[in-house]
Amino acid sequence: MTRAIAALVLFGVSFGYVEAAVVAYLRAIYDPLRQRLHPERPDGDLFPLITPRQLMDSGPDNVHRLEIELGREAATLIMLASAGLAVSRNAQQWVAATLVAFGVWDISFYAFLRLLIHWPRSLFTWDILFLLPVPWVGPVIAPIIVSLSMIACGIVVLRRVVHFRASHWAAILGGGLLVIAACCWDFRNTGAGGLPSPFNWPLFFVGEMIGIAGFIMAARYPSGLTHG
Repeated sequence: MTRAIAALVLFGVSFGYVEAAVVAYLRAIYDPLRQRLHPERPDGDLFPLITPRQLMDSGPDNVHRLEIELGREAATLIMLASAGLAVSRNAQQWVAATLVAFGVWDISFYAFLRLLIHWPRSLFTWDILFLLPVPWVGPVIAPIIVSLSMIACGIVVLRRVVHFRASHWAAILGGGLLVIAACCWDFRNTGAGGLPSPFNWPLFFVGEMIGIAGFIMAARYPSGLTHG
């Protein structure tokens, strides 16, 4: 598994560079439109977002590019899952390997963006995290926290067998949904072109803690004990 983890890290870092390069190109394409729609917007800020109506009014090419971008996001997830599948021997390892690849990719993506275009300005700079099925937004530090958790938990599972009970999965999945809810909490406002409201840190951290607690409880019983 040491070799597999090394492969996942190399894949995640290199894929992070590719993703950062794509975003650098997208910024060059869309920044003039953002500046025209919101001349008061500080240079480099992503908000207010370009609304679907504004995108449609700007011409069919931009609408088509949005469709391409949505497809690219879906393809990104498939590629990360494929890398996990390539180094795993069972479903549990597949999930764990995908989490490691995802976490390394996400952190590398921000590191390379900083290197290439000097963005984000800080860990608390707001970013568009995903567009599917609604805009996910939040400070850069939020996905980095999640990615570090994913890498740590994934490596533990790749190193040894962890027996998950239904209660463990409920905590992990429930916590993950709360984290996603925190990132999507303001989607109606940001999707309509508004500036982001304060991030829902309480919901985010509750989700993180529940998910991590569920994993720790599972990892405490590697022999499959059913008590606790």
